[in-house]
Amino acid sequence: MIGKDHHRADGVPSAAARPALPAAAAAIAGDLDGFRREMLRFAVLQLRDQASAEDAVQETLLAALQGADRFAERAKLKTWVFSILRNKIVDIIRRRVREPLYESPENEIDDTDFDPLFKSNGHWQGGARPSDWGNPEQSFENENFWQVFDACLNRLPPATARVFMMREMLGLETSEICQQLSISSNNCWVVLHRARMALRLCLDQQWFAGDGPSR
Repeated sequence: MIGKDHHRADGVPSAAARPALPAAAAAIAGDLDGFRREMLRFAVLQLRDQASAEDAVQETLLAALQGADRFAERAKLKTWVFSILRNKIVDIIRRRVREPLYESPENEIDDTDFDPLFKSNGHWQGGARPSDWGNPEQSFENENFWQVFDACLNRLPPATARVFMMREMLGLETSEICQQLSISSNNCWVVLHRARMALRLCLDQQWFAGDGPSR
């Protein structure tokens, strides 16, 4: 096992230590350097705590190096590393004592924000209907799309973004989210609906409407 003194603060082995790494680990060490900033941003947004996020990222980087020989070539390296990070974040969340939110997330997005978008029968107003997203899978493969998605996610109120990420990115069950955040099941679904709506509107304006970054 690599001694702790040979690691930088971010958990990736220093250049001096890398020659001693197994070939599989040495092959991905440079790529892990490039992932770290995005990993930390993802962890901070979910855990709401810089120290815990740093710990999760460092544990992930070490786990990736130690398990490099088991890395499945059929999966992309970044996808594999982020799956490890998601598991680390879930472990941290589950170890925490129930942590009520200071602000109730269901109150962070006002219903009136969406009222002008719909008719009384619930259908879209003519000018408010989202544009045709065409083939969204093509966008998912575009790195610029995820930069826009990240910006849209950061525009959500923090507690709302947290609920969305716990459900959609970490894959937690609604019951566990409610237990962790001390909210009711009904409120959780309301928050998720509003978060998805806000993200859809933001992505429609910033990406799919054709006014976003060059694709």
